[in-house]
Amino acid sequence: MSDRDVFEYALLRVVPRVERGECFNAGVLVYCRAKSFVAARTHLDEAKLKALDPHADVVGVRAALRAVEGVCGGGEAAGQAAGDDAGRRFRWLIAPRSTVVQPGPVHTGLTADPAAETERLLDLLVR
Repeated sequence: MSDRDVFEYALLRVVPRVERGECFNAGVLVYCRAKSFVAARTHLDEAKLKALDPHADVVGVRAALRAVEGVCGGGEAAGQAAGDDAGRRFRWLIAPRSTVVQPGPVHTGLTADPAAETERLLDLLVR
């Protein structure tokens, strides 16, 4: 048996002006069913945001990214999703939406440590 489990992940993209379609990566969502793990880690590059839209609501974008992290964490910070299991919270967060913070397509992989994988993906694909 392998000591690695299947996980799914999606990037969180910031789309400052939806009508222009320009975006950049600002976070990663990771879900591992075998470990009942869901987490989001974010990093907002304010310079990129301002380059794409000098009038962007930086505070609002940061709040949206923090909200995603809160939903993943569960508890009071998850709002209506507080009682949902990790898989339901992940599926809710990856649902398509046309807001400034949007999920990208879902990808899969294998990992022995989903928390470490979350950090690795953040460093590789966002920072």
